[in-house]
This record gives sequence, structure tokens and C-alpha cells, in this order.
Amino acid sequence: MRAVNRFGWDKFVPVLAVLTLIIGSFWNEKFLTTSNMTFLIQSIGEIMLIAFSMTFLIIAGEIDLSVSSTAALSSCTLGFVWQHSGSIPVAVVSALVVGGLCGAINGLLVTKLGLQSLAVTIGTLALYRGLCFALLGDKRLTPFPTSFTSLNFKGLFGTWVPYVTVLLVVFGVLFGVVLHATRSGRWVFAIGQSKDAARFVGIPVGRSVLTMFIVNGLMAGLAGVVYTIRFASARPDGAVGMELEVIAAALFAGVSIFGGVGTMWAVAASVFFLGSIRSLLRLEGATANELTIVTGSLLLVSVVIPAIGRRIADRRSANGPSLPNAAVPSTTGTPDVSADAPPVLAES
Repeated sequence: MRAVNRFGWDKFVPVLAVLTLIIGSFWNEKFLTTSNMTFLIQSIGEIMLIAFSMTFLIIAGEIDLSVSSTAALSSCTLGFVWQHSGSIPVAVVSALVVGGLCGAINGLLVTKLGLQSLAVTIGTLALYRGLCFALLGDKRLTPFPTSFTSLNFKGLFGTWVPYVTVLLVVFGVLFGVVLHATRSGRWVFAIGQSKDAARFVGIPVGRSVLTMFIVNGLMAGLAGVVYTIRFASARPDGAVGMELEVIAAALFAGVSIFGGVGTMWAVAASVFFLGSIRSLLRLEGATANELTIVTGSLLLVSVVIPAIGRRIADRRSANGPSLPNAAVPSTTGTPDVSADAPPVLAES
């Protein structure tokens, strides 16, 4: 999978996002207006928040398909607690706690019982969605305080920039620094390349994976809060299909589904690119079904292009002269972790 980075797809995605803005501005005069850009940023807010933490999981060789149900359950919890307590701060904290608990359940089932994250999160996807209906029935809970929901309509410092931008920037920088500039980030790449090798050099694989699931649950919970603000309601069928958009964005950014490869800047650019495409299609009158087709097609492209790049690189490597291991340059996004790993062999 290192050929993905040699192919440079993760570096091309930000360029693709910029090109989409330029082409879109000529394609439809309403595309680059402040009102549409506000709508665009708001529409990708929840997806990008979850994509930040999901990137860690996918690079580590895991996945969480329950994030949409977790976000919906957090939203329903927020509405339920607000309805019974009358306190928005308490309701928001409760929503985040529920998100963290959902992530912890996923993580414990994977790390303690040794179950596959794909199978586990398919099950919890249904479980958490069922809890949404158990909590609110089939009703849509509204209204919320205007001071709470107005955050979706008021711009930052009186501008057109929505408040969710603050969360996207803060968490984007935070997750990016942790992934690419800390020992914990290097551990994530090492776990994705080989869990056995990571254990051998003393990396606490189980604890690290559990932490990633908990953080992913917390981010899904935060996305549920943002979702509630955006739609000014809590509903048990909210955020359906969001997990596919998150995974599509991560894979389109060049994050390897097999683990060990990925960059945070490409994921952020990928979410923005896919959101821009959907926004442009909406302006052109595309239906919901057509938008789903586009998302699925781009997800397929995100798998095919890295595979083609890998084959090209493998053929070049087979035809070219062999180099000693010491002469092979390190791959971007897959740093050496041995220098930072403790010498012990036990896993926490």
C-alpha cells in the first residue's frame, strides 16, 4: 500500500478541491456566493468532524460503521435531556458522554473480545439506532432554545462564515498534529502496518485502539450536537447514511482501507471536495438519488485509483534496479516508530 503515497494521490486531492471551486464558479454563478459557501460548510460539518477521528481508525486497520447511529443517539439524548431538565449545557454534555460510551463499547468488543471491528460496528449500528427509537419513539423533538439553534444562522463575528468552522479548524489542526507530529500518531501508523510488529516493539496496541474508538465516539457525539443545531430538532432517523459519506471521504483521500497509510490534510480536502460536488449538483437540480449515485461512484473511484497507482509503482519497482534497504527512502505517512517505542514487549 505504500505505492499510494508514491502515486501522490493524497497531495492531488487538495488541488482537486481548489479546481472544483474554480470550475464550479464558472459552471454556476450561485456556486461561489457567500450564501452557498455558508450552506456548503454547514453541510459538511458533521461529516468532517467524524472523518478526523475515523482517519485514525482506518489507518490503524479498524473501522466504525456505527458513527451515524451514534450521532443520532447523541442527538436524541440531547433532546431527551433538554426536554426533562431544561438545561442545554447538561443536555450537550449528556450527548457527548453517550457518544463516548458508544465508542467505548465498540472498542471493548474489539480489543477485549478480539472481534472484528467491521462485524462489531455493523451490529452496534443497528443497536444504537434502535435505542434512538426507544428513547423518542418515532417522534421529532422540537423546539430548542433560539439561543442554541441560532448558532446555525449567525455568522462568525458578523460574517458569512458559520460557527461550525471554528470546530473544524480547531479539531482539524489538533488531529493533524497528533497524527503527523507525535509519538501516538506514529503508533497509529505502526499498528496499521502490522499489529504483531507493533506489539513486538512495545506499542500498547489494545489501549491505543480502544482510545481511538472512544475518541471516534466522542466526535460522533459532537457531530450529533452540531446536527441538532443545524436542523433545530432531534429525530431517531437522523444522520442516516452518514457513515458512508465519512468512509468515502477518507478512502478518496488516499487512506488505505488495509491500514498504515493516510494524511489528515487530504481527508479534510476530500470532505470539502465531495461536499462541493454535491453542492454544485444541487444547484443544477440533481435529485437525492442522483447524489447517492455520485457518492457511490466516487467511493469506487477512491478504491480503483490507488490500486492502479500501486500496480504502476510495483511494475516500475520490478523493472528497475534493486536497492539495499538502507537506500530506500521512507514513505510519507508511514514513519519509523522504533526509535520512540519503549523497549518492553508487553501490551497494556
